[in-house]
Amino acid sequence: MDILSATIFSPLVGVLLLLLLPGNKTFLLRAVSLIASLLPLAGSIFLLSFFDQKNPNFQFTENLPWISSFNINYHIGLDGISLPLFLLTTVLTLLSIIISFNIEKRLKEYFISFLILETGLLGVFSSLDLFLFYIFWELVLIPMFLIIGIWGGPNKVYASFKFILYTAIGSVLMLIGIIWTFILTHTFDIVQLSACQEIPLNVAKWIWLLFFVGFAVKVPIFPFHTWLPDAHTEAPTAGSVILAGILLKMGTYGLLRVNFSIFPETTMDNSLFLAILGLVNILYGALTAMAQKDLKKMIAYSSVSHMGFVLLGLSALNVIGINGAVFQMIGHGIITGSLFMLVGVIYDRAHHRQISGFGGIANVVPNYTAVMGISALASIGLPGLAGFVGELLCFLGAFSSFSKITAAACFGILIGAIYTLNMYKDVFFGHLNEKYAGLSDLSIREWIALIPLMVFILLFGLWPQLILNITDPAVQVFLKFF
Repeated sequence: MDILSATIFSPLVGVLLLLLLPGNKTFLLRAVSLIASLLPLAGSIFLLSFFDQKNPNFQFTENLPWISSFNINYHIGLDGISLPLFLLTTVLTLLSIIISFNIEKRLKEYFISFLILETGLLGVFSSLDLFLFYIFWELVLIPMFLIIGIWGGPNKVYASFKFILYTAIGSVLMLIGIIWTFILTHTFDIVQLSACQEIPLNVAKWIWLLFFVGFAVKVPIFPFHTWLPDAHTEAPTAGSVILAGILLKMGTYGLLRVNFSIFPETTMDNSLFLAILGLVNILYGALTAMAQKDLKKMIAYSSVSHMGFVLLGLSALNVIGINGAVFQMIGHGIITGSLFMLVGVIYDRAHHRQISGFGGIANVVPNYTAVMGISALASIGLPGLAGFVGELLCFLGAFSSFSKITAAACFGILIGAIYTLNMYKDVFFGHLNEKYAGLSDLSIREWIALIPLMVFILLFGLWPQLILNITDPAVQVFLKFF
């Protein structure tokens, strides 16, 4: 087994070990889960160290016959677009397991769900066969459904079924698109499909739409977004981190890998449509976030807004815009992951998430206040932090193609600054709610989970070339389709 396959399936080693352990051995369950999540992180770092940044093609490829009668192959590989998302998955999964050490209910099943989820996510970002891509895509749904439905909040059953229904409907449409593509081309291979361009335009526009809706649900793009706030609100902290940090990126990555590369002419015809949807996401998400009283719901709707920046960057169909979109995916994953962790920290202590229910806790929990401040400023795109670079590149790329839409989208940054800074003021400053005079500050475990994210927020904000040097060669070649 090559290193990429070993990395993808290494979490399943932890699953097998967890199945053999008794459910009451809390320390062992945590230790095995931690080690099992360290394995794919080590593998992804190894892949990064041997990744040729100047080579725009897929690397670490494996292409083995799987179901020969239908020309289905086990074809995987990574390029400069998928590698950063692959790395992000391994980092956030490890940190999510660390932040979950306070979980007590059915701990064994909880960690098993997370490790299976990680394998599915890694598979999505490395699959180069549409059938294999779909298998990994569906593998992600079940563990996330269980994480929300078993370990979630009071309305967890409603939220989990809403999540599975929306995403399953999107998956069915995507499956129809995959089958239709195979009937016309007799291959599932994404690389071959990107090169052949044999599908008639009058048919391609319908297949493009099937794939688009399947991915739009996951992004989520308005009006397919309504599952997201419920899922975030009810999911446990680590579930929200993975949802916002990685699952949403499956949708925009799918658009790039499938819609853009296999159907470039149809994508060009729909570029204005994508830009308008990006604008709607940005403004609708920001305005709705501003109206929220619950911290988690506010961050959930802000994710809808920030994914609109990704759509806007993608719609530009130029080097700056697509580089910006990929950078925004990474930056948003890190920033929103830290925000959801921080909401979980305060919820564990206060047992509520109402913005107006705190007030003046900055002097009580100064470390928590500082970390939340960095994450909040990154979220509104403060220069020098990771959020700024992605948004700026998305705007620069889109402005040349859609100047009016891009100008209108800039108001999303202003609205985002208003609701984020208002939240920060209401929670941390003003009159102290005496109920929270004895709040404890960040624990060692919480510091361990949060420090890497703070480092990445600063590092990528000050040195964006760490990501752009990886993505740019692949984006340059990717744009040959257009």
